[in-house]
Amino acid sequence: MPIQKVLVVDDSKTELMFLTDLLQKKGMQVRTAENAEEAFRKLAEAKPDLILMDVVMPGQNGFQLTRAISRDPQYADVPIIMCTSKNQETDRVWGMRQGARGYVTKPVDAAQLQAAIDALG
Repeated sequence: MPIQKVLVVDDSKTELMFLTDLLQKKGMQVRTAENAEEAFRKLAEAKPDLILMDVVMPGQNGFQLTRAISRDPQYADVPIIMCTSKNQETDRVWGMRQGARGYVTKPVDAAQLQAAIDALG
């Protein structure tokens, strides 16, 4: 199934704008959320085909949010790719253990992100 609707969760407006622009140029519809609470609201409104998740956010972090989403039967089938400045191998492993299906470090490289999205299919 082609990825058409993406939810980007990041507390940085700069990252939200960058990722939105990148994905829209690929023909995807993008919705954004700046924290876990807003992300769950957006999920309830419209289920995306993919979630791009930051890790370092106020309140619930991206690892916790990824775990909560991937364990919720309603959303467990939505793939999550972590997009984060946390670039240690232990961070990547931990993110994948929380339910992420991909891990891309910031600054996000367009080709690397596309490869992570393509790997889902």
